[in-house]
Amino acid sequence: MTRLGVIADDFTGATDIASFLVQNGLATIQFNGVPQQQETPGAQAIVVSLKSRSCPVDQAIDLSLAALRWLQEQGCDRFYFKYCSTFDSTEQGNIGPVTDALLAELGETQTVICPALPVNGRTVYLGHLFVGEQLLSDSGMRHHPVTPMTDSNLLRLMERQSQGKAGLIAASVQDQGAEAIRTKLNELASQGVNYVVLDALNEQHLLIQGEALRDMRLVTGGSGLATGLARQWSTSATQEDAETKGRPRGDRAIIISGSCSQMTNRQVNAYRQLAPSCEVEVTRCLENVQAYAGQLCDWVADNSDQPLAPLLYATADAQQLQAIQQKYGAQRSSAAVEELFALVTRELKARGWQRFIVAGGETSGVVAQSLEVTAFHIGPTISPGVPWVRDIHQPLSLALKSGNFGDEQFFRRAQEFS
Repeated sequence: MTRLGVIADDFTGATDIASFLVQNGLATIQFNGVPQQQETPGAQAIVVSLKSRSCPVDQAIDLSLAALRWLQEQGCDRFYFKYCSTFDSTEQGNIGPVTDALLAELGETQTVICPALPVNGRTVYLGHLFVGEQLLSDSGMRHHPVTPMTDSNLLRLMERQSQGKAGLIAASVQDQGAEAIRTKLNELASQGVNYVVLDALNEQHLLIQGEALRDMRLVTGGSGLATGLARQWSTSATQEDAETKGRPRGDRAIIISGSCSQMTNRQVNAYRQLAPSCEVEVTRCLENVQAYAGQLCDWVADNSDQPLAPLLYATADAQQLQAIQQKYGAQRSSAAVEELFALVTRELKARGWQRFIVAGGETSGVVAQSLEVTAFHIGPTISPGVPWVRDIHQPLSLALKSGNFGDEQFFRRAQEFS
């Protein structure tokens, strides 16, 4: 039986792909970081979430190789390097260098590049990544504070940050079926192509890719390709059981938003019309973060008798974010807000909060670490790629959302699950 090991470069990306694996029939367990020792009974897929998307390249490589080696010890024989569907990286990395390191460790020379997730508007055509009807470089990702995406051509993006050569399998080839893809892969391999960018315009392309790639030892991409691969490897329909184990528990809920993506801005603005909300002040984070965290926890407690959970947010639009970064520095302001959210999360847990709805990959990682969540079951899907998850060891449930995922009413709808 094939056992899949997934190495995800951030926390929400890990829950994203885990939800697609469960929905398509693979019993899945997810770990926050590389475990020291952990049993993984009954899991056909094991997902390890790292915080390696925007850390130094050497650190990202070390973390990814540690995850790979641990997954091999668990009996995994196929591997998936999961990154964001908007290919968040710079010319220095980290996607290219990590891909090179994983290939070398496995003794392989070729893999695929497939960030597409059509259900969320991420498609690839002639090697160019689109967000909805816009090229990636014309979308809000152009102004991302850490990984600004100013190019949409995945072949160029890979070759700039890696050691090898990139090639393309266009949609027109994929429309001919899995065998045509395998033939093209072999042709590109003979030309020394290491990274094969896959067009993907719809779910059918992902299903064909899954059939063609079922024997490839390492694939890379967003969560979309997981749909096709999971259907190839699934031995039983396990979605219902997995969702039951991961259903949210607890009555007290809090929403924490640290993402500054366009969609999260819309979600925050919509939710503020429905429920109590409080904007995080960066100045107060820098002055006395512990005292400020305590005050915010008191505010949450005072506003938790409403039909909908209170919202704490550090979400800002592009202009506001630029002003904050110019005033305080990008790294300093980001670190201060992360420290605040860590303190708030720990204190709310101590006060009895059990449901945490979080927006933003970095923020989700901070919250999970602060709650000491190391492994969890995958529950029902709120929006494509965003499930509820439930801690294996503690009575805690989390909904962890990448910045651009979900619709405008995501925060409200997340609270309708029980």
